[in-house]
Parts: sequence; structure tokens; C-alpha cells
Amino acid sequence: MTSTNPTAKDRVVIFDTTLRDGEQCPGATMTFEEKLAVADLLDTMGVDIIEAGYPAASNGDFEAVSEIARRMKNAVVAGLARTAQNDIDRAGEAVRNARRPRIHTFVSTSPVHMKYKLQKSPDEVLAMSIASVTRARNFVDDVEWSAEDGTRTEIDFLCRCVEAVIKAGATTVNIPDTVGYTTPDEYRALFRTVRERVPNSDKAVFSVHCHNDLGMAVANSLAGVEGGARQIECTINGIGERAGNAALEEVVMAMRVRADVYGYETGIDSTMLTRASKLVAAATSFPVQYNKAIVGRNAFAHESGIHQDGMLKHTQTYEIMEPQTVGVTKTSLVMGKHSGRAAFRSKLEEMGYRLSDNQLQDAFARFKDLADRKKVVYDEDIEALVDENIATAHDRVRLVSLTVIAGTRGPQRATLRLDIDGQKVTEEADGNGPVDAVFNAIKALVPHEAVLELYQVHAVTEGTDAQAEVSVRLSSDGRSVTSRGADPDTLVASAKAYLGALNKLIAGTSRMHAQHAAE
Repeated sequence: MTSTNPTAKDRVVIFDTTLRDGEQCPGATMTFEEKLAVADLLDTMGVDIIEAGYPAASNGDFEAVSEIARRMKNAVVAGLARTAQNDIDRAGEAVRNARRPRIHTFVSTSPVHMKYKLQKSPDEVLAMSIASVTRARNFVDDVEWSAEDGTRTEIDFLCRCVEAVIKAGATTVNIPDTVGYTTPDEYRALFRTVRERVPNSDKAVFSVHCHNDLGMAVANSLAGVEGGARQIECTINGIGERAGNAALEEVVMAMRVRADVYGYETGIDSTMLTRASKLVAAATSFPVQYNKAIVGRNAFAHESGIHQDGMLKHTQTYEIMEPQTVGVTKTSLVMGKHSGRAAFRSKLEEMGYRLSDNQLQDAFARFKDLADRKKVVYDEDIEALVDENIATAHDRVRLVSLTVIAGTRGPQRATLRLDIDGQKVTEEADGNGPVDAVFNAIKALVPHEAVLELYQVHAVTEGTDAQAEVSVRLSSDGRSVTSRGADPDTLVASAKAYLGALNKLIAGTSRMHAQHAAE
């Protein structure tokens, strides 16, 4: 595959939807503060458009989009909206203070969606599309229109819609692969066909938005660009509904490393990719798989003897990009209990973290405590404690102490002390095993009906004193949240993870109550 003109590097704009489509991933809900932190980093690293949320979904989403719109220094800030008038109006109000505002409106165009989801005729959908773009243009000059399930839409109808919305004022036209159904050849041909058949296609930028249900989101995105699209919609770590979206870090580095093939460039500072990956993983409590391309822990690791021998002779034998280009250093262990705050800060910066003074102080205190308990402190240990520090910064319920009596004779008993909104409370509880006892004690202090959907433990590093990292997923009233906790004591890590998930549920319930009160 080659680009249409590989010698002239066409600019491809990056549209990041981590805060909207990414947050729709079950359990990946972020707090208001976490959304702002992610948005600030996206803006700094050169993302062109940040889709900050869906303002009509809730007051919380509206407030987050509004604040992000006010804060962003460079990026376009987009708010998502259906074709409903209220959606358009809420999105317009949310982004009105942005330096560069955009309304992104969408409607289903495939036969199956129109018949079963919308229960509308094609003519009605066409009229809805025109009306929504026209209304959006009353608020902003930059309007994006998306044909939901575009890759399963009849081509004649798709061309009719595209021509009509461009005439109505749409400046960007997105043809998404909503269900991850298409293939690279099909997607490339789709864009070429639409652009050739629509007479005013030169008046708008075309965009790709690919889901990863068949594992082809990145390949399809790049194929769409070859077909003439010049905007890629993607997310950090590829998070999103079902199997996720095209991963920002992968499309960016594919175009950079294989510039000889693609001939496109972006404005992304690739050295910030690892930092962005860590921040989103910490905020969502969704760990990055070890073998994830670009930002996975093993992306630049070599264990095979043959590979190690080649790497020692020349790094390009088994590495097609330098780790530093994506913000990864080759350092392993340099920290210990005698390390000072300045060295710790420098180490964090090498690992891709930028913490505020308060966050640094808290993380350093945790590091010193960990260094006293462990013989060796690895980079992965530091990563685990900093991620936990970021994720729990605004928790209302915190672990103070935990003592567990366990063994073959039972019953297993946990004595738990929590800080709940500044008040220290203690409880004892029995359980069918020590973990059950810990969770029962938490439930006694913080009564709830949440269901435990996932409990998973793995070691952060090697050795019998390795930190345990525990993942917990809780569901309640149709909401599902995930959290992680790390500690050399597996039971302490379990309590931290459970409390982290519980705090997310509490925060979500508080937002819903506030919304109902406002209504």
C-alpha cells in the first residue's frame, strides 16, 4: 500500500475521543478532575481536536466539557450531539467559551439502524441530518457530521447525505466503522467513492472513526486516510466500547515509522505517548496489556537469547523505533530507600509522569514506605504506586489500617479502619476466606448493594516480596466501574482496589443526585 503522494507529507489531524467514546468503555468512567488532567495532557502533546464529552448526557458531562473548553490553549474542543434540538443546544452552550469550538452531530444511516434503532425512513434521516447541521451552525462555524454505521450504509444514500450536510454547512464529514465490520480495502474504496461521487466533497474534511471488533481499527484508519480522509478519530490505549477504538499511539507511530509508505504527518509530540498512556490507564483503572503495541510494558523488552544477542550488536536488529521517541527510557532500577525527593522527581519524569507538588509529596511518602518494606524497588513498583496515587486523589473513603487473621482453622477475620470524609471508623468482620472477610468489613462500614464482577491478582515484579496488583470491578444500578490497588500485602491491595471502585460508584451516585436536584 502506498499513499497517493508519499513525497509530499500531507497533514493528518488527530481527533482524540478518549474522554467521550473512550469513557463509554464499561467501567472506565473518569472523575471531573481526571478528565481535566487528561485533556490538559492531550492539548500539550499536540492533539488537534479533543472530543470532551456528550453535554446532553448529564450535568456532569456538560460541566466537564465546559471547563475543558475554557482551559484548552490550542486544541479544538468538540461536544457530541444527536440530531435532537436539545442535544445541539447543550453542545453549543458547553463549547461556547472554547477558543476553537466544534459541535459533532451524528445520526444512523444504515438500513438496520434506521429500521430498528431510529424507526425512521431514509428521507426522514436525511432531513434530520440537514436540520441538525443547520442548527449547529447557529452556534459554531466548525460542525462535524457523522453517519453512524457508515460502513454498512447503502452507498447511494450515504452520498446523498454527505452532499446535503456539506451544503448545510458541515466542515467535517465522518464515515465511521461503528461496529468494526469493514476491511482496509473496503474502507479505502468507500472514501474514494464518496469523494468522487459527491460534487461538493472538496468543501469538507473527511474523517475515519474505526472500532476494533475484528482487530483492524488501526489498519482501517490508515486505509481510510489513503482513500482521502485527513482526520483520524482515536483514543489513548485504544479504549472504547466493546473491543475499543483505533489507538492514537499506534496510528501516530505507524505514520511516523513508515513515512516511506504513508507519507503523512501529524502534530503529535510522540515523546509524550507513554505519559498519556499511563495517565489514562491510571484514571480509568484499565491496565494496558503487556504486549500492547507502542506503550505496552513489553513493547521494548527482549527476553529471547537470540533477540538479546542481536540487540547487543545493533538495536535495529529487533527494534524498528527508538524507545525514547515514544517517551520510554531504558533505565531499570536506580531507586532505593536512600534516594531523595529530587532523584525521585527525576525518576518519575524519566518514566513519563508529571505530578503536582502535592501529588509528588504523597507519592514520595508512599515510595519511602515501600522502599523500607521491599529489598528492591523496580520501575514497575514506582509505576504502580504513582498510578494508585493519581486514581485515589479525590476519594472520600480511604484505607487507614487493616489486620487479618487467616489460616486453615478459621474463621477468617478482618479488622478494618477507614477514613470516611475525614472521620475514622473501625469494623470487624468474618468471611469465607480472608478476602471475603475484608470485603465484608468494608460493606459494614460503607453499606452498598454493588455486585463484585471481577477480582484479579497479579504480581507487579518478581520475588516473594513483589507488590500484588489487584483489579476489582463492581456494578450497581446498571453502572460498572473498575479500580486497581497495589501493595506488597495482597489483602491490603485487595482492600485498596475494592475501595477505589466503591469511591467511583459513590462519586457517580452523587453526580446523579445533583442532576436530579437541579431538574
